[in-house]
Amino acid sequence: MTSDATRTGPVAADTENADTGTADTEGLARLLDDARFVLWDFDGPICRLFAGHRAERVAADLVGWLERRGLRGLLTEAERESPDPHAVLRAVDRERPRSDLVEGLEDRLTQEELRAAASAMPTAYADPLIRTWTAVGVRLAVATNNSPRVVRAYLTGRGLLPCFSPHVYGRTRELRLLKPHPHTLVRALSAMGAAPSASLFIGDTPSDCQAARRAHVPFLGYARDERKAKLLRDAGADTVVDSFEPLLRLLRSGGSGR
Repeated sequence: MTSDATRTGPVAADTENADTGTADTEGLARLLDDARFVLWDFDGPICRLFAGHRAERVAADLVGWLERRGLRGLLTEAERESPDPHAVLRAVDRERPRSDLVEGLEDRLTQEELRAAASAMPTAYADPLIRTWTAVGVRLAVATNNSPRVVRAYLTGRGLLPCFSPHVYGRTRELRLLKPHPHTLVRALSAMGAAPSASLFIGDTPSDCQAARRAHVPFLGYARDERKAKLLRDAGADTVVDSFEPLLRLLRSGGSGR
């Protein structure tokens, strides 16, 4: 799935993200102290899924697929220009919910995501953080708007699937349940027997933050740049980091109180 060359990529990336981020160490330690279950969004916190297979191109392909079928009118102009494939999928589901058309479009998106997973870039420090949390007995799950097939394929390629299995919850045919709906988080919590207050959700978008709030789960925002950090803070995120290095350091030092 992932080449040896890709596996060595995060070493260089780690040095680029060595800042402690915007969150204070005490605040992070409190989050870690309370977390016995950690839910992860996939694209962003775990990896950059479209690092080598641009999301904008995938969205344009979905729009082109619709246009070739004479269905251009299902999308607004803004949706036709959107760089987000999920925005296109949501728009079609809004007009043709639970239809064969939506099923075909979702299948096409899943195939594009699977292709993207082959060149996805691991998020700096995510792999060792996942392994360390697992080693100290924290139970992990994925709650994402991506296809669960894609998540399992990527995690298998990184040797990380045992850290999560079987708790991978992603996009289903019921697209109305995509985040910010808390459906995937609630499924994960229920399956693991986890109390929301003993859990933590790591995400990188306002919809992740909104889903966590609706599920009553503490939220840790991950943002690669200040623009994304501002979006998370504006959505209500109290704690935002631009690197997982401080979390990893806390866990390895026992600073989280474990």
